[in-house]
Amino acid sequence: MLNNNNVNKLGVKKNVLATAIREHSHEKLISRLLLAGAFSFVANGSVAAATEEETTAENKANQLEVVTITSERRVQNLQDIPISATVMSANKLKEGGIDNLIDAGQYSPSVSIDTNSRSTFINIRGVGVAVTAPTSTPGVAYYIDGQILPHEQFIAHSFFDIQRMEILRGPQGTLTGQNSTGGAIYVTTPNPEFDEWFGSVDQTFGDYGRMRSVATLNAGFSDSVSLRVAAVHDERDSYTDNISANDSNQGDSSLDAIRANLAWRNSDESLTLNIRGEYFDLETGHLAVKNRNDLVSDDPFVIQEDADSFLNQRGYRLGAELKWEFTDGLQTRLLVATQDGQTVDQADGDRTDTALPIPEGLPAFGPNAGIYPGRVAYAKTNFETDIVELNLMSVDGGAFNWVVGAFIMNDKVPLYIARDNYHTSDLIQENFIIDVEAQNLSKSLFGQVNWFVSEEMEIVAGARVSKDSQKFIRTIIPGPPAPGFSTEKKDSNVTGKLALNYHLDDGMYYLSASKGYKAGGANLVGSQADFDAETNVVYEAGYKTEILDNSLRLNSSVFYSNYSGIQLSSISGGLPLTQNVDDSNSWGGELEALGQFGNLGFGFGIGYLKAEFDQDACVSDSNNVAPIGACTDGNRQVTKGTSLPFSPEWTMNASIRYDIELDNGLLLTPNAQWSRVDDSYISAFPGELTEVPSYSKFDVGVTLDKADSWSVQLLVKNVFDKEYIATQMPSGALTDGGYLYGAPRTIALRGVYHFGN
Repeated sequence: MLNNNNVNKLGVKKNVLATAIREHSHEKLISRLLLAGAFSFVANGSVAAATEEETTAENKANQLEVVTITSERRVQNLQDIPISATVMSANKLKEGGIDNLIDAGQYSPSVSIDTNSRSTFINIRGVGVAVTAPTSTPGVAYYIDGQILPHEQFIAHSFFDIQRMEILRGPQGTLTGQNSTGGAIYVTTPNPEFDEWFGSVDQTFGDYGRMRSVATLNAGFSDSVSLRVAAVHDERDSYTDNISANDSNQGDSSLDAIRANLAWRNSDESLTLNIRGEYFDLETGHLAVKNRNDLVSDDPFVIQEDADSFLNQRGYRLGAELKWEFTDGLQTRLLVATQDGQTVDQADGDRTDTALPIPEGLPAFGPNAGIYPGRVAYAKTNFETDIVELNLMSVDGGAFNWVVGAFIMNDKVPLYIARDNYHTSDLIQENFIIDVEAQNLSKSLFGQVNWFVSEEMEIVAGARVSKDSQKFIRTIIPGPPAPGFSTEKKDSNVTGKLALNYHLDDGMYYLSASKGYKAGGANLVGSQADFDAETNVVYEAGYKTEILDNSLRLNSSVFYSNYSGIQLSSISGGLPLTQNVDDSNSWGGELEALGQFGNLGFGFGIGYLKAEFDQDACVSDSNNVAPIGACTDGNRQVTKGTSLPFSPEWTMNASIRYDIELDNGLLLTPNAQWSRVDDSYISAFPGELTEVPSYSKFDVGVTLDKADSWSVQLLVKNVFDKEYIATQMPSGALTDGGYLYGAPRTIALRGVYHFGN
């Protein structure tokens, strides 16, 4: 039964939520928050009904490991942070056979991660990015070892030798790096250890020519100097058979990457320096896109393309991070980094080997392109980024903690796109050219304070002032204006966060309001209007607890989001176009559970999201499908109540494992993972050409461990060999759209060997 204290605490929480509802004056918000509140209150009821058990040595052995989070610039217990977050440790990633960013997203509620052309799109609670353009900014900030990776083309290459991955939902920006409207992902790799020499070899073999090799070495030269190096070679044959006569293998991939972290510290450890560098080289046969109108085969893994397709990405990141605790409890941090990346790709524009190109001598425009659709598309993009971030923070862990900082990022993105309508195998004659360059400058000041006004009550307040400018130079574009035309777009905004946390012995309540911002920019064609900044204001309430002698962890949250000026991306006339839609609203919640009872461990996560446009709007449709509705200038009408892109209503996941102790210190662990994603759409126009139908995946594995010496793991992913569409590609002037199917059933054997002390 609920005792009086619990009743009072629940009553306080209800009053706070009611106040937030009254302040919004949205009639719908009342019913929606009460419904979504079931996520939090179900968890609360479970806590209240639980009976405390006496702590014994056996119970301690069965307790969950503490999950730490570093997004607030200090190592903290996840249960003490007023943020809805999913944290995956190295053990969790290994147990689930998670070795890429896409799989990681399937085990975090309300998160959608998709591969599309050259990029990896991350959307959290319906907020993020949906189309790549040199002037666009992701709504979800992605960091590796505290350094932001501002371009979605290069965030998937660093998924090796990971210590921890933190997925934060809701706007972030009062503590670090770049502002964000949807959330942030922090990836942390292991730091070098001093005076220690050790390493590992991690080898995977699987069907479809899969071979993944990861090697690490920690060289602890002394008590003050250490180096950690990690390298990966990851290759796989395509799941798809291209039955054309050419030898192009869409879907093949081969990645080579190396990362190094050189660490130094002084004798009293008040001054530390980390110099980090990474190089990556990815060569692929491009994406295996299934033609929607394929008349050759209805097999999703059979295509017929005659172009020599490839998608190659390479680049490096180099950064230095200096931390100096110059007085007791006061530390400064300086991060200086440079990034350079390049993407070069060529694709079959018509997705067939039967479509004829335009005969020589005929114009490459007008009706000829419809009569002779055969073509080849080519693109080359460079990314040159320089970053400086300075922080000053308290580190004494007392009742009052604070962080202030400054951030500046200078970014240059030249883009060259060409199309050849006279050939179908290789780009030989450019008859359609885009040559542009975006120059972006982002500057901000930010800070946050955490104040325990009592042992139980904590106030969190933060603010950020952002200034952004973007100069867009159009050297060559189709049509007017004349070559050399440039525009400059400037934006500024003040965002922040306010939270009230109530800490208990076994958990915490929190209530927060936060605002995120994403700068506006310019469109490729000068005749198209610039797009404005977008903002996202989120009100969130949550409850976190650990019960049953820390054997069961429950984290729950509910939220309401007012998303203004949403930057809606599409393809118009074959070119990326971004337009603003004034308002949309989202609401929902997440519930995550983690348990460890004896040798049995399990996890569960569920997210509910209702993300809708709050008014009618006129925007471009990538597929140019009639009817136009009440709109003019070729735009289509998005009606009020339409779902936001990349916003599945339900996302669910579950995992279970059981440890079987064998002789000679061996541990045998069978495990299983399941995930389900509701249907969603890649644009604001629901339909056959944009739908990503719901799908479920079931993976199993078994691991044999010998303490910290070695392990062998058998993994079977997509056990039931389900066919599902992972995402859709929109059509454009360069390439036709189509389906991108998820991987079929795969089997892999993985072995890990640890050496050294």
